Amino acid sequence: MSNHKEIPEWFNEARFGMFIHWGLYAILGRGVWAMDEEKIPQEEYGKLADEFNPVRFDADEWVRVAEAAGMRYMVLTTRHHDGFCLFDSQVSDFTAVKTRTHRDFVAEYVGACRRRGMRIGFYYSLLDWRFPGYFNREEYPDSFEAMVGQAHEQVRELMTNYGKIDYLFYDGEWIPGVEYHRTLTEYAESAAIAELWHSQQLNATVRELQPEIIINNRSGLGEDVDTPEQYVVISQPGRCWESNMTIGDKWGYVKYDPNLKSTTQLIQYLVYCASGGGNYLLNVGPQPDGAIQEEFVQRLTEMGQWMKINGESIYGSERMPKFFGRNSIGKVTAKGKEVYFHIFRWAGEEAAMTGVKNKVRGGAVLKTGQEVTVAQDRGRVVIKGLPEHPPDPHDTVIALELDSKPEIFSYEGMPL
Repeated sequence: MSNHKEIPEWFNEARFGMFIHWGLYAILGRGVWAMDEEKIPQEEYGKLADEFNPVRFDADEWVRVAEAAGMRYMVLTTRHHDGFCLFDSQVSDFTAVKTRTHRDFVAEYVGACRRRGMRIGFYYSLLDWRFPGYFNREEYPDSFEAMVGQAHEQVRELMTNYGKIDYLFYDGEWIPGVEYHRTLTEYAESAAIAELWHSQQLNATVRELQPEIIINNRSGLGEDVDTPEQYVVISQPGRCWESNMTIGDKWGYVKYDPNLKSTTQLIQYLVYCASGGGNYLLNVGPQPDGAIQEEFVQRLTEMGQWMKINGESIYGSERMPKFFGRNSIGKVTAKGKEVYFHIFRWAGEEAAMTGVKNKVRGGAVLKTGQEVTVAQDRGRVVIKGLPEHPPDPHDTVIALELDSKPEIFSYEGMPL
C-alpha cells in the first residue's frame, strides 16, 4: 500500500505524460536491452560513451513537443540498466558529465521543464548490469551490496541536486534467483525484493528530501502508483495507476521499426486510460543526436490537435461505475456531471449506450458544436441526428450533460 496519504491533484488531472528512454543504447539503435540481450561485454559497451555526441539535443524542444501533444508531465530515464548516468554522480565515472559530452542532461531537462511549467519526473533503474553481484549474489556479495549502495546514493543525488521533483519512477527491481512475478494487472509487493534493495529506507529518504513526490510501485513496495507496461489495465478502486507504453515495439531508439502505432491507436489508448481514471505515459526514444524522430513528432502533433478540441474529456477524468455507458462502438469518460461518449467505430446517424440511470439533459459534438437529440428508455440512451460520416477520423466525442454524477442502471441478471 501507499506510504503517501494523498496523491497530489496534478497527477490525476494530467492524464497524459511523456516518457523518454534515451542513453548510450540509442547509438546501437536496437532498443534499451541490447547490452544484455546481445551479451555485449562491459568494456565494449563502455566505449559507446566515447561516441556519444548528441549535437541536436535540445531539452526545450523536447518539452515543446510534449506540450504540443497536450502532455502535462514528463519522465526522463536518468539512468537505465546499463548504468550510464545522464546526470552528475559522485559515485560513478560512467556518466555523461565525466565522459565525452561533459554535460548534465538531467539538469538541462529539468531547466527546460521549469521554464514551461511542465511537471518533472525521473526514471531510475535500481539494477546495474555492470555489477557481477547483480547476476550472482552468492558468489559476489560485496558487488551486490556495492550496487545497492550506489542506487541509494544516486537516488539521493537526484532528489537533492535538481530542486523540486514531482514523480519518481523506479524500474529494474527484479533480482535473479528471487521469486517475484510482474503480472499484467499490477506490480505486486515483494518483501524479499524490498529487503534486498532496502526500499523502506530508500523511499523514506526520498520522501524526506521531496515531501510532495509521487513514487511508483517498482521497488518491491506498493507506494503510490501502479504502472502496467504496454497494456491498459485498470487498478483496484482506491489505487492510482498509469499505463506506460511505446509508440513502436521497443523502449529507446530503434533505427528501423515497421510496427509504429498510428495516431488513432494512440488516441484510443489514451481514452481507455482516461475512462478508467488512469494516466497514459507515452514513450519516445530520441535518436543518438538527441532529436526526437519525425515519425514520433508527427503522431504527437496530431494527438495534440485532437486534444485541443477534446481535452476536456481527458483531463481530470474520473473512474465510473462498472457497466455505465456500455456500448459496442467506443468508450465513455466522465468528469462530474459531464459524460463524454468517444465513438471509435462510427455507426451513422444514431449511437447508443446503456446502463445510464441518470437523466441526460442534452449534448453536443465537441468537434463541430452540433447539438444532438437524446432519447432515453430503461437505462438506454440513444443519440440521434448525427452526420452520416464521422466528424473526426480518430475519435468523435459527444459531450452529454447529466442531472447528477454517473449512476449505473442495473438490468436484471447483470453481473455487478
